[in-house]
Amino acid sequence: MPYAAVGFDLLTALLDTWSLWSSVAGDRALGMRWHAASQDRLRGKPYRPFEEIVREAGAAVGIDARRATELLRRWGEFEPWPDVPPVLDRLDGMRRFVVTNCSRKLGRLAAFRAGRFELVVTAEDAGAYKPDPLPYRMALERLGLDPAEVLFVAGSAHDVGGAARVGMDVYWANRGGAPAPTDGTAVREEPDFRGLLETVGVEL
Repeated sequence: MPYAAVGFDLLTALLDTWSLWSSVAGDRALGMRWHAASQDRLRGKPYRPFEEIVREAGAAVGIDARRATELLRRWGEFEPWPDVPPVLDRLDGMRRFVVTNCSRKLGRLAAFRAGRFELVVTAEDAGAYKPDPLPYRMALERLGLDPAEVLFVAGSAHDVGGAARVGMDVYWANRGGAPAPTDGTAVREEPDFRGLLETVGVEL
């Protein structure tokens, strides 16, 4: 196989988090604005409590504190995208880890919903939010991996550039059809995991 390990973004690549944001908001468009507002407040910045950011972003788009608390309480309800479990089953023999932009508690809760991983590194662990290099580097260092040995599965355009700058090849599961980033290039882009097994050299 061309890679010794596969790293994953959690809250976009592996899990359908958007549905819960939308459900709690009571409207798909409002839920996505809330999600986007939270991302704007944390992306690439030093860590501060993720839960505070969720509440601040909610207030900014008209979400009351009660609904923000509900989202955080229901964080363990996320479901994997339908294509994720069968692909992870085929990758069972590979080292797998997660790097995610949330608190330690919520990151581990969500990762449990996605599957089994050797390591989960959160923004709280690293002291910074992706695409700052610190979370990616912490995962590689803890696992004793050279970035050239790793394929990182990005969920967002920002992960493409962030993981690439650290030296990892990137597979982009572009589930939302986002425009290509200007700061990095994926070795492969698909709307889901349909090309991941081929990319890591697992026979189809």
